[in-house]
Amino acid sequence: MLKDEKAIVVFSGGQDSTTCLFWALKTFKEVEVVTFNYNQRHKSEIECAKVIAQELDIRHHLLDMGLLNQLAPNALTRSDIEITDGEEGELPSTFVPGRNLIFLSFAAVLASQVNAKHIITGVSETDFSGYPDCRDAFIKSLNVSINLSMDQQFVIHTPLMWLDKEETWKLADDLNVLDYVREKTLTCYEGVIGDGCGACPACKLRKNGLEKYLTSRKGGKV
Repeated sequence: MLKDEKAIVVFSGGQDSTTCLFWALKTFKEVEVVTFNYNQRHKSEIECAKVIAQELDIRHHLLDMGLLNQLAPNALTRSDIEITDGEEGELPSTFVPGRNLIFLSFAAVLASQVNAKHIITGVSETDFSGYPDCRDAFIKSLNVSINLSMDQQFVIHTPLMWLDKEETWKLADDLNVLDYVREKTLTCYEGVIGDGCGACPACKLRKNGLEKYLTSRKGGKV
């Protein structure tokens, strides 16, 4: 049973990864989290992840991935690059090439060191913003490749893969942590915790999903 096993959550302190963390805490006997420092635009993301891990009394690993910043300049790592949505088939400026490939590969190495079989990530093909490394086919392919490369049987879990933002908020509510996720997490590209700046693409997606969920929930108010 999964309740007898250990898991690693790829953790940014955002809405999706925090919801996945609470899902993992309900699903597995033991849970640890790993956050990656790739010189992202806002160090507050790392601090937010640290605070949540401390509050939940969870072992927190912080890995240095600075090389990713050097190899893949983008709006999440460079303040001089404007945050824009993808247009005419192009990827958004916030896409970091190879990020999930690298993060999940290193998460598997860490999982091997701490004797964890399960790896959880908050990627979603429903609200994936055009990111190719959030697709189900990629995750399944990488899972096979990681297992072959390390001769182990890791399982990569994607609790949000087929959920849109409204359904992700519902999952948080079902886990009795909706207020915690709303108030404590950092999704905003401008580094504003909670409801964020309200203007960046990440905030708009998060806000629209929350409003839809609260409207659909009987007696809900934004």
